Amino acid sequence: MMLASKTSEQIQGETHDESPDETPGETHDESPNKTLGENIRAKPLTLVVACALIDLDNRVLLAKRPPNKEMSGYWEFPGGKVEKGETPEKALLRELQEELGIITEKSCLAPLSFSSHPYDKFHLLMPLYICRVWQGIVTPLEAQEIKWVKPNKLSEMLALPADRFLIAMLQDLL
Repeated sequence: MMLASKTSEQIQGETHDESPDETPGETHDESPNKTLGENIRAKPLTLVVACALIDLDNRVLLAKRPPNKEMSGYWEFPGGKVEKGETPEKALLRELQEELGIITEKSCLAPLSFSSHPYDKFHLLMPLYICRVWQGIVTPLEAQEIKWVKPNKLSEMLALPADRFLIAMLQDLL
């Protein structure tokens, strides 16, 4: 089977009708730097960092989003937003202390993967780190429920969409 291909110059020279996703009278950006499929309106990018804490029994800690937060009732990896001027690692160290009352070091964080997921109001980019060494007793400090979960049971938890892909990666690792 032969596939027809076009050069970027040929594509840039073409005109396109309104896409079915657009409302009448709405236009989209035909910038020559855009690739096909990028005429979708961009959502703000939110950088959130997460951690898979793994205990001596090889269980993973998940936290349930409390009723007062958006997307409540879903399970997620501990972590949070990366603030302006922070590295993902620094933000994760801060979040682990604020949320769970534990202290760890940057050298104890091992990057595993990341998730890129579009939500209604924003696009989430979330690196996931693994941590097996910390100081202190894991204690929920933000009214969240926490649970240590065996790797083969992780996929049974009602997890946020961005976390589901990472759960599968983590299960393969453990």
